[in-house]
Amino acid sequence: MRFLYPQFLWLLLLLPLLAVLHGRRGAAPSLSFSSLSLAAALAEARKTRPGFFLLLPRLAVVALLILALAGPQQGNSTTEITASGIDIILAVDVSGSMEAMDFTLDGKPANRLEAVKKVVDRFIDGRPGDRIGLVAFAGKPYLVSPPTLDHQWLRQRLEALNLDMAEDGTAIGSAIGSGINHLRDQDSKSRLLILLTDGINNSGSISPLNAAEAAEAMGIKIYTIGAGTRGEAPLPVVDPFGRRKLVRARVDIDEETLTAVAEKTGAVYFRATDTASLEKIYEDIDKMETTRRTIEAFQLHRDLFPYLVAAALLALAFELYLNRRRLP
Repeated sequence: MRFLYPQFLWLLLLLPLLAVLHGRRGAAPSLSFSSLSLAAALAEARKTRPGFFLLLPRLAVVALLILALAGPQQGNSTTEITASGIDIILAVDVSGSMEAMDFTLDGKPANRLEAVKKVVDRFIDGRPGDRIGLVAFAGKPYLVSPPTLDHQWLRQRLEALNLDMAEDGTAIGSAIGSGINHLRDQDSKSRLLILLTDGINNSGSISPLNAAEAAEAMGIKIYTIGAGTRGEAPLPVVDPFGRRKLVRARVDIDEETLTAVAEKTGAVYFRATDTASLEKIYEDIDKMETTRRTIEAFQLHRDLFPYLVAAALLALAFELYLNRRRLP
């Protein structure tokens, strides 16, 4: 919705003034009669106006005509995004250790998964021309979304990630294998896997390094991220009495393997010890893997002038009706 001549809208300020002036017309004139019967007869025959209600349609007519002069238009806009040629799979660890409370959101303690979801959401939002998919993994990988340009749907699926999606464990090699399996058939100039974990590979049937060799053979880069503070982190647990409390748990990340996986495919390993460093990592990856995007916007507008003029005529007709009707 827009107005071609918005300066005319200032005239709407005259409406309260018109209402005030209408109320200051003064008392109705009076006449003296020698006989009350004569006055009663005249009162029965006279035509009465509906008073204040007559003012409302008048003001409506003026308001509608002012709006019509302002040139209102209703617009429909569409945006076309040309795919960049980069396909990305985001592999996110959803094992139990991702519940550790060593990150923050809005200044408050948050578990690793919630912080990762917020940061990844912004990463997706910043790459509208890329096909992006999502793999969640714990003891085994789970395809949340294949590579897609429908980022609104992808972000909804990201928000639905939770720590109960798969059996516990950390199958890093299987997660890499699942990611490259969904990238291998994509006809794109660049294919990336961004894997985030807070543990050590202890599940699955394929080792991370063997999976990295397969990715290298297919020309797929694997950026790896280790998430978690160094040393110990607070982890929520439930005691035998059903009470939830925090205990200090050691943070074990196989940085040597994650570094080897990244370097083997021509990428980089990062360590995120807090929310700020995690945000910086995804920003750095975004800058390293840039591409030109073509975005075209189209707008179509429909004039609302005729509809407002028609409404003004209806209001005027209603005023004439009130003006001529006789009230008992």
